[in-house]
Amino acid sequence: MTAGDVAGRERPARGRTSPRPGWTEIAVGLAGSTALTFGLTIAVHAIAGQLVFDVFLMALSFIAAGGGFALAAAVRIRSVAAFGLRRTTARRLLVGLAAGVLAFALKFPVTKVYVGLTGDAGNPQAMWSTAAADGVLPMVLAFLLLGVLTPIGEELLFRGVITTALLRYGAVAGVLGSAVIFAVLHGNIVTALSGLIVGLVAGELRRRSDSVWPGVAAHITFNLLSNVLAFVVLPLVGG
Repeated sequence: MTAGDVAGRERPARGRTSPRPGWTEIAVGLAGSTALTFGLTIAVHAIAGQLVFDVFLMALSFIAAGGGFALAAAVRIRSVAAFGLRRTTARRLLVGLAAGVLAFALKFPVTKVYVGLTGDAGNPQAMWSTAAADGVLPMVLAFLLLGVLTPIGEELLFRGVITTALLRYGAVAGVLGSAVIFAVLHGNIVTALSGLIVGLVAGELRRRSDSVWPGVAAHITFNLLSNVLAFVVLPLVGG
């Protein structure tokens, strides 16, 4: 064995000891996301008309969660790879897509059980449906902002930061813990149930693949299918 072989074996070991996200990143990410949510909402509501404000709300999760991730990544580690922003395989992305379809299918029986137990049949997406119905451009923006960009921002924060940090305590803490936090922050119980399903699926994909991108694929698939149902199918059938 040559000296070069020894050096080559040592380099990965040193890489494994590099800092990884922890409670500092979780606190900074969530605090930054919360501050952006309330601060921007107040500011935009004061200066914008109703339609502009509705479109802004569609983009808010992407802006706030993405901003929270950026702050968390910059505070100490400053390496996006440590948060799971790593290249993955086409096979894993396809698995993510299939997992998104499965999550979408699961939300119906889960929601039905909740509605049957509580009688709460409110439509948490009514505001988005109204905004999307105002023309072609709002519809396109709804699919882009809610269907594509929102999942990217949320996955960066919740799976990139929170799941990654909590996985040091094991799979249950990492996957279930981050999914519960994600669900609770949705506020509305119906959307929280969907958030819990997506969080569990995306968190497990993050754990197994060591990358956030399969979870992003699952989340985008889930949101796009939900948008098609809420903005296209239900209005056509009068639902």
